[in-house]
Amino acid sequence: MDATPDLDRRLVEAVLANRAGAFEQLVREYQGLCWHVIQRMVRHPEDTRELCQEAFLRVHRYLHQYRFDSPLKSWIGQIAYSVACRHLERKRIPLAEAAEDTDGLSLLDNIGDGHDLQAVHAQGEDERELHAAIEALPPMQRMVLTLYHLEELPIAEIATITGMAEGTIKSHLFRSRKHLREILSPRIGVAA
Repeated sequence: MDATPDLDRRLVEAVLANRAGAFEQLVREYQGLCWHVIQRMVRHPEDTRELCQEAFLRVHRYLHQYRFDSPLKSWIGQIAYSVACRHLERKRIPLAEAAEDTDGLSLLDNIGDGHDLQAVHAQGEDERELHAAIEALPPMQRMVLTLYHLEELPIAEIATITGMAEGTIKSHLFRSRKHLREILSPRIGVAA
C-alpha cells in the first residue's frame, strides 16, 4: 500500500495550518523535482533559481486549491512546468522543435529501445559528452527525458505535469533518444 497520498495530505494540511517548518519540509521534499523541470527547460542557473522560487511561491499561494486528485508531486511539477513555459515564452524560445515527418511512428509505443546511453557513457569524458548532447536538445525534450530517466516518473505522470498526451511524451522521448544516438554514435561506435 502506498503511504504517499496520506503523507501528502498531512503535509498539505500542516502547511495550510501554518505549522512551523511545514512549508520548508514541502520545499525540501520537492525542490529536486522543481529544479529538474525548470533547469532542463531554461538551462540558466540564475534564472532557474529565480523560477524555482517563483514556483514555490505559487505553490504556497495556491496550495489551498490542491484537491488531492493527483499526487502532490504531479501538482507541484505542473506549477514548475508552467513557470518554465511562461519564462521561455517571454524570451521567445521555442519549447520543441517542429515535429518531423517520420516513418515508423509505431515505434513510439515501444519507448524502451534497449540501448542504455547512460550505461555506455558512465566514465569521465563520455559522461560529459552525454550531458552536453542532452543540453543540446530542445527544452521540451530535455525536460521529458529528465523526468522520465532521472526523476523516474511514469509517462502518465509526466503527461499530468505537462498537460500533453501520453503519445506526445513518447514522441519526445523517441526523438530525444534518436537525436542522442545520432550525436553520440560516432564516438561510441554504435550504429544510429
